[in-house]
Amino acid sequence: MTSFQAFLDFLPQSPGWLPDWQLLVAVMAVFNTVQNFATLKLTRRIYDNVPPNSVTALQARTFAVWTLTSAVVRGYAAYNIHNKTIYDMALFTYLIAFGHFTSELLIFRTAKVNMAVISPCIVSTTSLIWMLRQYEYYVEM
Repeated sequence: MTSFQAFLDFLPQSPGWLPDWQLLVAVMAVFNTVQNFATLKLTRRIYDNVPPNSVTALQARTFAVWTLTSAVVRGYAAYNIHNKTIYDMALFTYLIAFGHFTSELLIFRTAKVNMAVISPCIVSTTSLIWMLRQYEYYVEM
């Protein structure tokens, strides 16, 4: 077996691109988790409408734990995409993320429009729409 075949065997085996997307987003979230534990640099890019000392290591670690929790749910959904409970939980992680970043932009005004904020808004919105549109295809009722 080639290493490429081993890689392909690791990917979710359900049809369609949504399971692969869930896995990709989960892997990116793990990277984000690690960077939140390691440095405040990228977190400060998100919350850049407050003084830099307002973004603390404690806040970054809390954000890291939330991000890791989302990664676990989304990763589990990648391999269990037909399970209604898991699908719903993954869908809600995107709704919560969208609500968080949107409220930081529009209500609390701790963030400015930049790539650090726009990226998770695009991912959460795309994922929400995709999951809602494909709900009946994937979820076993």
